[in-house]
Amino acid sequence: MDLTRRKTLLLTAAFGGAALLPSVSFAASEEPTTGGIVTFAGLGEPTTLVPLSDSNTRTRAISTKILEGLVRFDSEFKPHPVLAESWEISADGLRHTFRLRKGVKWHDGNDFTATDVKFSLLAFKKVGPRGRITFANIADVETPEPHIAVVVLSKPAPYLLRALTGGETPILPAHAYPSENFNESPNGNAPIGTGPFVFEEWKRGSYVKLKRNPNYWQAGLPYLDGFVARFFADAASATIAVETGEADYAADVSYGDLERLRQNPKLAVEVYTDAYLNNAEVFEFNLENPVLAKKEVRHALAHAIDRDFINDAIFFGTAKPAGSNIPKVFTAYNDEAPFNYPFDLAKSNALLDQAGFPKGADGTRFTLRLAFLPSDAFRKTADYLRSSFGKIGVKVEILEGDLATFIKRVYTERGFDINVNGISRLFDPTAGVQRLYWSDGIKNPAPYVNAAHYNNPRVDDLFRAAAVEVDETKRAAQFKEIQTITGDDLPNFSIVALPTVILRNASLQSLVSTIDIAYGDLANAWKQPQS
Repeated sequence: MDLTRRKTLLLTAAFGGAALLPSVSFAASEEPTTGGIVTFAGLGEPTTLVPLSDSNTRTRAISTKILEGLVRFDSEFKPHPVLAESWEISADGLRHTFRLRKGVKWHDGNDFTATDVKFSLLAFKKVGPRGRITFANIADVETPEPHIAVVVLSKPAPYLLRALTGGETPILPAHAYPSENFNESPNGNAPIGTGPFVFEEWKRGSYVKLKRNPNYWQAGLPYLDGFVARFFADAASATIAVETGEADYAADVSYGDLERLRQNPKLAVEVYTDAYLNNAEVFEFNLENPVLAKKEVRHALAHAIDRDFINDAIFFGTAKPAGSNIPKVFTAYNDEAPFNYPFDLAKSNALLDQAGFPKGADGTRFTLRLAFLPSDAFRKTADYLRSSFGKIGVKVEILEGDLATFIKRVYTERGFDINVNGISRLFDPTAGVQRLYWSDGIKNPAPYVNAAHYNNPRVDDLFRAAAVEVDETKRAAQFKEIQTITGDDLPNFSIVALPTVILRNASLQSLVSTIDIAYGDLANAWKQPQS
């Protein structure tokens, strides 16, 4: 199915019994024209351009244009070949054989081979924030021929293929990483890829510039001459950039402006539920704080959060209140009941009294430091929490900082008490949710892995079992038990399930053509000539 040439593209992918549905459909009119530069208005600057050590969507928005995976998924969540032309899975699920595309060149002229696949998967297993879990069962990657890679598993990994996309696990050039200290490689700042666009320049604090790959293996693609990612301090600035024509599209939009923007005939506003990333605004407790180590305190704070208010006032009705970190799109796995903490300040006050934290003479019980992933909406959530928690005698100090500061503060220095984080819960609970509870993240810290420092051996065991369970009924029961335990322990919980909102210039066509939504490779994107 050629998604780029369908008259109407409507993503309605069945996934876990739910659907991937944008609020609008849009037409890809006439035949594509070639040429032009597309500018993306990004919220903040990434820390790297390769998602090996940091899988933040700021990185993914750029890396997917340069780097490719073995497969990609269409709007029906069916896998399609990219760097792998075909694949076979053994009957016992322990051997995945990938026949790789021949004639593909890295941007520096070197040949792409199975050696690159082996290096990449083992590197992600070693240091990737999600790879240590997703690829835990990879025992080896055999390379019997230059264009055959065999992933050998110690135990089944039923979710493995879904993890092999360009956004999640891009294939990296082995020759660009001569040392096992991967962060020393210049490839993180000036990546060499096989994708439709070639890295050209990263001007820190301003932009990343890519140019068309003239030797791309997909003949005739990309249509565009180049791609530029410009960095903006907040969603309002990114929105204005698209309105004024400084940028062609943005995926972080000022929610309060959506209705006004929809009235502009030169713009298109599209709201998607992303069933691959399953992004959420997640609230996390630092369990090393002796106050928060008391479960009653965590329950009290949960009761002081009005999810409906956050959705209505901050996300203008585009988000969905949540509790469980296992998304509702996984209908067989999700259980919201253990996370039923309705907004009730009276109950919050009573629980804090019972926990032994009465209000002092000034009405304050204790003070908490609140970190937040840099985002306009998350900052507003932090302001709301400071106000709401203040009503129950909990003083909140909001900690400012850019993305690098946030990651260091939360995952290295541990200089926070509560946290408003943005988490991609991904295409399977093993890949995206396990890391939020995984005790391995305590001794091996990594971004977006167990910020709470939660340690429950039973939960670890259940996640280990679910990671290899091929019986869906048993796997669902394991995830349900995990939610029963963690809903009571409450080291963290989802506040709202986040939408993906795209604001684009109406002349930009085929921006969304796969399940990657805002984070595709733009190989098929093109711009209508301006009249």
